[in-house]
Amino acid sequence: MIYVMPILIGLLYALLMSLIREPHRRRFNAIMVAGAGAAYLSGGGFGGWEFLFTAVATYVAYRGLESWTFIGIAWLMHTAWDLLHHLKGNPIVPFAHTSSLGCAICDPVIALWCLRGGPSLIDLIHGWFTRSRTAEGPPPEQTVEVSASDQPHGDTAEPVVSGGTRPRSQRPDR
Repeated sequence: MIYVMPILIGLLYALLMSLIREPHRRRFNAIMVAGAGAAYLSGGGFGGWEFLFTAVATYVAYRGLESWTFIGIAWLMHTAWDLLHHLKGNPIVPFAHTSSLGCAICDPVIALWCLRGGPSLIDLIHGWFTRSRTAEGPPPEQTVEVSASDQPHGDTAEPVVSGGTRPRSQRPDR
């Protein structure tokens, strides 16, 4: 359960973030990862290194205000910091010995979602269900390119725009 629950929490985080519309979703996530970068400041056990990590994480999160890639990188940085704290430092939650390990499992799930551009999981799931219903319907109407060379010579009844498209049913007979 110690491995499954953090993955579910990461997925739940991405699902809840999907309720926020873009570009607010990206900016909100930049703020969230900046806060996560400061999580160990009150006693993580690495002294001055905690401040250095927080400064670097804050800069990367700031860059995340305009880039999902930087947000994903910041979550991966936090994952590495969580692993260090699990192995040698103090846990993120003082009374939960494996809390840093759980965070190190959860954070890459969020990072992968961010590196994919923070898509709305709600829209993705909705698309799966609507696509399965529309897949049974008729195929879309096919179109063909029609150019001046496709017209019989001397036919002036219908002008043709070079490079335009017309449905197959409206293609001139030969």
